Amino acid sequence: WKNPWAKVMGRNWKMPNDKFDSFSIGTEFQKLVWRELVEIPYGETRSYKEIAELIGRPNSSRAVASACSSNPYAPEIPCHRVIRSDGKIGGYSGPGGVFGKIKLLESEGVNLDSRRNQK
Repeated sequence: WKNPWAKVMGRNWKMPNDKFDSFSIGTEFQKLVWRELVEIPYGETRSYKEIAELIGRPNSSRAVASACSSNPYAPEIPCHRVIRSDGKIGGYSGPGGVFGKIKLLESEGVNLDSRRNQK
């Protein structure tokens, strides 16, 4: 499987933060989460809980997951890099569903062997 976004995104690609101001959809909370997601480096993951803590809302892991599932800009805003705190993959509403999430992470060099067949 080849990452169809590799040429567009590349290893060092990052959506500029000023682009968020022009988004016509998304609540302020969703945009706050999405801004944090673009800070996750290529080939790394964060948990929903970590994202909640990073945005100053430590008790909002489920709301972060909901914001990820509402992300219409996947994979440019890399919600595929967010996993559950227990290390399991979690869901993905971007292209390809959970299979697409796994393939995107693998294409970035994330080791998923210990998480396989878990959701």
